[in-house]
Amino acid sequence: MDALEALRGEIPEAARDLKLNLQSVLESGSLTPEQTFTIAIAVAAAASAGEPRLLTALASRARQVAGEAVVEDGLAAASLMAMNNVYYRFRHQVGKAVYSDKPARLRMQRLAKPATSKAVFELACLAVSAINGCETCVKSHEAAVLAAGLSEEQVHDAVRVAAVVRGAATALVAGAALTQGAAAELATA
Repeated sequence: MDALEALRGEIPEAARDLKLNLQSVLESGSLTPEQTFTIAIAVAAAASAGEPRLLTALASRARQVAGEAVVEDGLAAASLMAMNNVYYRFRHQVGKAVYSDKPARLRMQRLAKPATSKAVFELACLAVSAINGCETCVKSHEAAVLAAGLSEEQVHDAVRVAAVVRGAATALVAGAALTQGAAAELATA
């Protein structure tokens, strides 16, 4: 059993659907393993700050099935979208020309030169933007993915992977917190 399967086993019974969905989205659908795991790594990096084991387990599996470039691009997509989603969501939410007319002046060279492919990197950026709730970035990356020749089915599957990885990260953090809380209660009783 690898680290990812072991973590799936730790997802609390209350979140059993996520345990099953995590296996399903990582193994099926219209996405290649390279696409699936770049997205999963990006979302885990963006969403699991309280549960680093998920990122580590996904990275280990990704290296086995798709290579190191997938891990590198996943981490790069998470990092860039952490910056861009804040900036562009602000501009969109405020809606004032005084902000939207200004150049971003934010370095984003990795978007032009990913380790995998432009389409895979854009798909990971789309997935992270979806979980971060940046409408501007979601629309921009969806258009780039479609222009690169990927399908709407692949976009849909990418967002499914993002949703499940985000949910699994939440379930693992909550499960660990409850386990630690129960242990602390027993220790003080």
